[in-house]
Amino acid sequence: MKISSTIRRNMQINGNGTATVFQDRRHNWLQFGERIARQAAGLANLGLQRGDRVAVLSLNNDRYMESYFGVPWGGYVLVPINTRLAPPEIVFWLNDAGAKVLMVDESFAAMLPKIQDQLETVKHVVYLGDGSPPQGMLSFEGLLDGVSAGPAVESQSEDLAMLYYTGGTTGRSKGVMLSQHNVLYNALQFAPKVGYRSHSVYLHAAPMFHIADGTCTYAIATSAGSSVIIPGFEPELALRAIQEHKITITLWVPTMVNMAVHFPGVEAFDLSSLADMMYGASPMPEAVVRRAMEVMPHTRFHHAYGQTESAPILTMLEPDRHVLDPGLSKLGSCGQAIMGVELRIVDEDDMEVPAGTVGEICARGDNVMLGYWQQPELTAQALRDGWLHTGDGARMDEDGFVYIVDRVKDMIISGGENVYSAEVEDAIYQHAAVAECAVIGIPDEKWGEQVHAIIRRHDGQDADEQAIIDHCHALIAAFKCPRSVEFRTDPLPLSGAGKILKTSLREPYWAGQDKAVH
Repeated sequence: MKISSTIRRNMQINGNGTATVFQDRRHNWLQFGERIARQAAGLANLGLQRGDRVAVLSLNNDRYMESYFGVPWGGYVLVPINTRLAPPEIVFWLNDAGAKVLMVDESFAAMLPKIQDQLETVKHVVYLGDGSPPQGMLSFEGLLDGVSAGPAVESQSEDLAMLYYTGGTTGRSKGVMLSQHNVLYNALQFAPKVGYRSHSVYLHAAPMFHIADGTCTYAIATSAGSSVIIPGFEPELALRAIQEHKITITLWVPTMVNMAVHFPGVEAFDLSSLADMMYGASPMPEAVVRRAMEVMPHTRFHHAYGQTESAPILTMLEPDRHVLDPGLSKLGSCGQAIMGVELRIVDEDDMEVPAGTVGEICARGDNVMLGYWQQPELTAQALRDGWLHTGDGARMDEDGFVYIVDRVKDMIISGGENVYSAEVEDAIYQHAAVAECAVIGIPDEKWGEQVHAIIRRHDGQDADEQAIIDHCHALIAAFKCPRSVEFRTDPLPLSGAGKILKTSLREPYWAGQDKAVH
């Protein structure tokens, strides 16, 4: 399985078919194939060697999508950068990956002078925007000019293709290594069943740095279908794109679905072309699913569950289970294992538990990662005994339907983004007034969960909620920062091992909920 083979096939079977639409630019598959081959040649002219990393920090655009294919065409590794990170986090990702090239659009070009002297390996910056590039940058189109479209490098299916970074429970982000085989195999696992066809029109509304949209990028490409790309999700912009471009399929995280189906005047948009919608990345409240089914009665809904380490999809709840009939409905479930994936629920000793018993989800299949970048010990722990240990707590019923009930990892999912509490706590502890803190997720109607900090201050210190939040904004991404802060005068409760008992801290907020995720 080679990424280049996918594009060569599309050029052969649907060469004149639309590949990408972004604003006023449109390319067919023949043009797309030539452009990515020239991109690879342009990168080679910069002195890149096989296996070198190319990072992208940009809002959604067609050149970003071309990089998903042009970078591996040349034998290089793509590193998508989360656009919501704070500058110190971006620096860490780039340095840890050893990126030689950084591609940025107009939204992030102004940041570069502030961090450039901290970048240890970046030799070239490529501007993805239109017009003349800022001083010291190369233009993307200039990279392609004057070079010939050459053949793809001879690669192996197990060659590293993508390096996706995810938060780390110790505060250090981990680079998830995905091979060409991993990403294409996962696309082929779900694409035909979900509705990706050569006549499909997929809307890129979720961020392209996120593996959720990344896997759909490969899915629509394996199908030789079309991609319509908007810079980012805004309810009206996304709804208008569906109407104007006759979108047939898309993937949104639950926060996006919630915003769209409750958008004032949503009923006035013609959404009848939208045959299939995938959703995932965080749990979807049942009330939102029901509303979506009302607003989009012609749409089939597919609930996907997975994680970056599995490229990413592991389970799917199919449309025939998105029904209101209690005998058929499985709306509380994230579905069954997709084709080519084995799942089991295990206890703390990695022993499989009976149906209905809560434990940790473990998985294996050809979509599971190669490992964590330069972290062999964490890789061995995550992939012990040949199974990916997801860190997610769940139960499985007798029919193989999985129900997420909690997280083994100490993680908060807010608006589809993973927030690791240890990372937030590390930032909070850097404030001089903080003696003790714990960060937990609490229910939030808009975001699913919100980041909540519980703090005990040093005697005589009077830092207030806004001071703590402002302090965090200087150190970590905005979506990771606490949205609320609670101050206590007594020490936080500890376990016998001296760890803060977050379970007891969460209890008042989750009382009355049927599961510890929202």
